[in-house]
Amino acid sequence: MKGYSPELMEPICGVPAETIREVARLYATSRGSMILWGMGISQHIHGTDNARCLIALALMTGQIGKPGSGLHPLRGQNNVQGASDAGLIPMMYPDYQRVDNPQARERFAKAWGVPSAQLDDKPGLTVVEVIRGIIAGQVKGMYIMGENPAMSDPDADHAREALAKLDMLVVQDIFLTETAYLADVILPASAFPEKTGSFTNTDRYVQIGRRALNPPGQARQDLDIIIDLARQLGLNWSYGTGDAAAAAVFDEMRHTMPSIAGITWKRLEAEHSVTYPCEKEGDPGTPVVFVDSFPTPTGKARFVPADIIPADERPDADYPLVLITGRQLEHWHTGSMTRRSGVLDSIEPDPVASLHPLDMAALGAKPGDLITIASRRGKVTLYARADDASPHGSVFVAFCYYEAAINKLTNSALDPVAKIPEFKYCAVRVTLGGPKPVQASYGGGQILATV
Repeated sequence: MKGYSPELMEPICGVPAETIREVARLYATSRGSMILWGMGISQHIHGTDNARCLIALALMTGQIGKPGSGLHPLRGQNNVQGASDAGLIPMMYPDYQRVDNPQARERFAKAWGVPSAQLDDKPGLTVVEVIRGIIAGQVKGMYIMGENPAMSDPDADHAREALAKLDMLVVQDIFLTETAYLADVILPASAFPEKTGSFTNTDRYVQIGRRALNPPGQARQDLDIIIDLARQLGLNWSYGTGDAAAAAVFDEMRHTMPSIAGITWKRLEAEHSVTYPCEKEGDPGTPVVFVDSFPTPTGKARFVPADIIPADERPDADYPLVLITGRQLEHWHTGSMTRRSGVLDSIEPDPVASLHPLDMAALGAKPGDLITIASRRGKVTLYARADDASPHGSVFVAFCYYEAAINKLTNSALDPVAKIPEFKYCAVRVTLGGPKPVQASYGGGQILATV
């Protein structure tokens, strides 16, 4: 690996070569080393290669297939793992069986009692691709459940333009989100303690979630809404309602997903949680995977080469800084729930941009000053905050603030494999001053009524 020696990587990583060697040796020689990563690894046009490099590191050092080792991508929201397992990925059936695999399509056609020709064999569109499809006139309607793309999508003004262009937009949520502002129909849904179901976290831990409260007003459990809609569309769904429907759906899942085939609803009710793979009833579950082999034709893992790929958009004379977006402790994701909490919003009430003190000094700004951040797609004004943890030459902003929606600035360029946008890198310029951001009113967080 002459082309990737610590000395050559030092100026690229910003980490001394000797530190790279020391950390690599500590990782490789420990009894158990574990890698956990978040969106800072994946939200790049080379995010897949970033993950492949971490996988290769674990493989070549043997830090996999034993307790205290392995790779753990930290999921961005609650139950993303469970949703992915259950097939909420546009190119996959449940258990990561590809829609363009004829054998998988036959299995699911049989399980669902439909002709296999009725199941589309073409991979679907990812979120950013859907937005592009709307603008191109290929997508006419959307049903959005528990998501807020008007705030979370890159190049947010472009995303909002697309959502407004739809012939029909249905939003199922518990609050009037920025996306729901644009909806033709709003379906009042249920919050976490108001519904029964299962949750799976990043280490394959399947847990039961029990309804503790009834949904208020006209709100209903999400599954009941979906079942009613399916029946109105002519589907003969017979799952029942409420908690019984959740049990029936889970039973269907385990009969189409080999990884959880051994986990019955009764077992979850009794034991509360089981770790998959659990392929037969009575199996204890599998806390450590890949102990003896990998699920490949040869039983061996495969190294995939990766090269250094620059970001889609690099700083230049007009836009000399790098914008990084993410979350902050007090406000979750787009803030659709946490900014309705008076306690949390009193801790972090205003949109802030974190800059290195040297960058603030060069700008002539003091903490608390208004600054305007601009990219090739838009601009927002918010308050400056000095932060030694922010790398020199970068700006960090959380994407939860409607009055300073930072995703108006971000780049919608996609990783060619995972199709995830490059949220973690785009070129911006920062100037002193700008109009004071006005906090949005959320109406006291009252539950929505049907429109």
